[in-house]
Amino acid sequence: MDNDAVMEGSSSSVPVAPRPPSVGMEYVSSSMPNVLPPAREFRDIQVKVHIRRPEKDSWAYLGRALVSQEVVGQSSRVGECRIIRQMTFDLESYPHVVIRSLTSGKVLVAFGEISELQAEKRGNFVVVGCVEGSRVVSWSLNALNNSETLRLLASIELACYRCRLAVGDPRTHSKSRRRIERVIKEDRRRRHRRRKDQDAMIDAFQSHHLGEDGPES
Repeated sequence: MDNDAVMEGSSSSVPVAPRPPSVGMEYVSSSMPNVLPPAREFRDIQVKVHIRRPEKDSWAYLGRALVSQEVVGQSSRVGECRIIRQMTFDLESYPHVVIRSLTSGKVLVAFGEISELQAEKRGNFVVVGCVEGSRVVSWSLNALNNSETLRLLASIELACYRCRLAVGDPRTHSKSRRRIERVIKEDRRRRHRRRKDQDAMIDAFQSHHLGEDGPES
């Protein structure tokens, strides 16, 4: 008998057991609930924190702090772009960037989706301008290196991106972004004007005293 015929006959008569799912294959059982894989853990970022309050031109040092990412649930109370004031809001769970003092553990500030802010990278600093009505509170976060600075900036932008508003009402979202940019730009213009006026006053004061102390003719 032909060997090929024997092989064909034997293969057709022998039942083939089903192959178990491999490790790399996706296996879904109807009796098991869908389980999402755990998200990658956010690694805390150590920073030095400075604050510039409204109508102030100088920065105040608040100390070292840890930047972490936390998920805030419904009816959560969290400081929003302010040190003292706390807000209560009902929203679905979403991440917040929380900045805690390294020594006391106190929350200095938290940034989230309802924050009206603009974040910029300047060297190893991330400067966050928080709009409160017509005023601006600025936070300066100094990370250890450029890599940590980029990760910090990305974390703040991701946590504060208004995805619900951008998808549901893009026109309002665009108007809100333009208003934030306009208020921050106007605040910067006022600070530059104050600094220029102060420099002019100092120059005038110095020239006046130099004129008084000049040699008598």
